[in-house]
Amino acid sequence: MELARYIDHTLLKTDAQRADVAKLIDEAKAYHFASVCVSPIWVSYVSEALRDTGVNYTHKRPLRGHCAPPLQKPSQSVRAFGLTSWGFMVKTCTVIGFPQGATPSAVKAFETKQAVADGADEVDMVIAIGRLKDGDDAYVKADIEAVVRAARGKALTKVIIETCLLTDEEKRRACLLAKEAGADFVKTSTGFAAGGATAADVRLMRESVGEAMGVKAAGGIRSRADAEAMIAAGATRLGTSSGVKIVEG
Repeated sequence: MELARYIDHTLLKTDAQRADVAKLIDEAKAYHFASVCVSPIWVSYVSEALRDTGVNYTHKRPLRGHCAPPLQKPSQSVRAFGLTSWGFMVKTCTVIGFPQGATPSAVKAFETKQAVADGADEVDMVIAIGRLKDGDDAYVKADIEAVVRAARGKALTKVIIETCLLTDEEKRRACLLAKEAGADFVKTSTGFAAGGATAADVRLMRESVGEAMGVKAAGGIRSRADAEAMIAAGATRLGTSSGVKIVEG
């Protein structure tokens, strides 16, 4: 299995410095990861560094939420993903409303617009978790829509629902709200709460959104076995700081 193209190579540590980010970029280039995921302050630096990492897909976009196809099977993947050229580019990913999701929608939309202006190709936003648990679905959907609108046509939107804080019913509801709001992915976790991704949660999320959206598993994915379990459960993207260890087995 070609694991590298599933991986968002991630560094969201509070004390991350330029040398740490530069190392992340070099690893992403060497291993052809799907993206480099960093805090917003590093987006312009990463975007510039990744600008010439390969041939980007010409403009017909892959099925919403799917990772770039594996490198070994171009003919099959080009047909499956509706692409008109073969190749890849390591994307720049960042986080919005991170890690609590407790900022107003207007602030999340501003963060998104700034991230896109700085060169972000993908944004991972955190939902308003407390409002979801209150049953305020209208607020949660509108909150997601604000980010989707700010990113539309410029960046993919991934919606972090923080599964470890939710019941199964709340997880399903959050996934459906993200789907209704027009997001591209649902994502398990920030990695900053009490728990990370589980295969059971990924399976539930995949069942909730169907095949039209991506499912990103993040938090606690540290080995090849972890990665393969998440993909088997339905994940199309993996957020991890252990990408090199995973692909090297």
